[in-house]
Amino acid sequence: MRHLIRILMVVTAFSLLVQGARADSYSEALESFKNAGESGKFFDTAYGYALFPTVGKGGIGIGGAHGKGRVYAQGQHVGNSTMTQVTVGFQLGGQAFSQVIFFEDQRAFEEFTSGNFEFSAQATAVAITAGVSAEANTGGGTSAGASGGRNDAKTAHGGYRKGMAIFTIAKGGLMYEATLGGQKFSYTPL
Repeated sequence: MRHLIRILMVVTAFSLLVQGARADSYSEALESFKNAGESGKFFDTAYGYALFPTVGKGGIGIGGAHGKGRVYAQGQHVGNSTMTQVTVGFQLGGQAFSQVIFFEDQRAFEEFTSGNFEFSAQATAVAITAGVSAEANTGGGTSAGASGGRNDAKTAHGGYRKGMAIFTIAKGGLMYEATLGGQKFSYTPL
C-alpha cells in the first residue's frame, strides 16, 4: 500500500509540473490538432470536442495520468472536464501529451457530459508525434508510419468508435508500457 501511495504521489507531482492550463496552451493545442493530418478534418464535422492541452502520465508497475480540459459544443466553450487514469501492468517512466476527443453527434456529447464518463480499456487513440505517427490499441493492435513533424503529421485509421474519436500528440517524456486501464472523465458545465 505504501508503494502505491508513493507512486500516486510521484504521478500527481509530475502532473502538476506539466499542467500548463493557461489560455494560450489551449490555443496551441487546438492549432496543433487542426494542423495534424486527419484530426484537423474532425473540427469541421464533429458536434463538439473535449480538448486537454496537457495530460501528465507516469508509473512504475502501477501508474496514473491526470489532465484538465475544456469541452466545446458547436464551437462554443460549454464546460470543463478532468481526466484521471489508473493503470496496472508493465510500465516505467513519465510523459506528457495533448488529447482531443471528438463527439460525432449530440448523443455522444451528452454521453460524455452526463457526469462521470469512462473509456473502456479497449478504447483506441490515434497518436500524433513529432516525426512519427502511430496507432495504439490496448487490445493488442498497433501500426506506425513516418511524418515530417507535429504540425503536419499524417494519421491513419482515425474514425469514430461509439460516436467518439480520440487523438493524442506527445509533448515529451519517455515511458515504456503494456498496461490496461480506462480513462475516467468528470464534467462541469459553465
